[in-house]
Amino acid sequence: MITNKKYQLLYSLLAFLFTVNFCTAQQKTAKAKISPEEINFRNISWKEVSAEAKKSGKTIFVDAYTSWCGPCKLLKSKTFKDKMAAGYFNRNFINYTIDMEKGEGIELAKDWKVNSYPSLLFFDPNGKLVLRQIGYVDGKGLIELGKEALEKK
Repeated sequence: MITNKKYQLLYSLLAFLFTVNFCTAQQKTAKAKISPEEINFRNISWKEVSAEAKKSGKTIFVDAYTSWCGPCKLLKSKTFKDKMAAGYFNRNFINYTIDMEKGEGIELAKDWKVNSYPSLLFFDPNGKLVLRQIGYVDGKGLIELGKEALEKK
């Protein structure tokens, strides 16, 4: 026969296991969002990115892409997951990625005169374009572009 103490012990054990499982799942989710092994792009509006840059004094790196662009997909699967490039860009830039054929991207494509993809853009903290690269680059090439952009800041 199960006594009240056994129910309490069982309930406590289940509550503990649920809590451990929940906390572990949240930690995994947090780690998935911020990974040192790939460039962490902000998922906010351009206005918010600009405000963050002004406040922090950091240069903005923009990956201007389209969904149909093969080299854009290669950047996402290879270059942006290069550990050296990820470390460099996560330390030195506010990283922003946007589909130039959807939502806010349509207007930004006009403003920035983007019509070739991928376009890798670097803006100073005040929103002035300082460097533009069109086409695919590997991790080493991206770091070189980043260094060049920071020199122009």
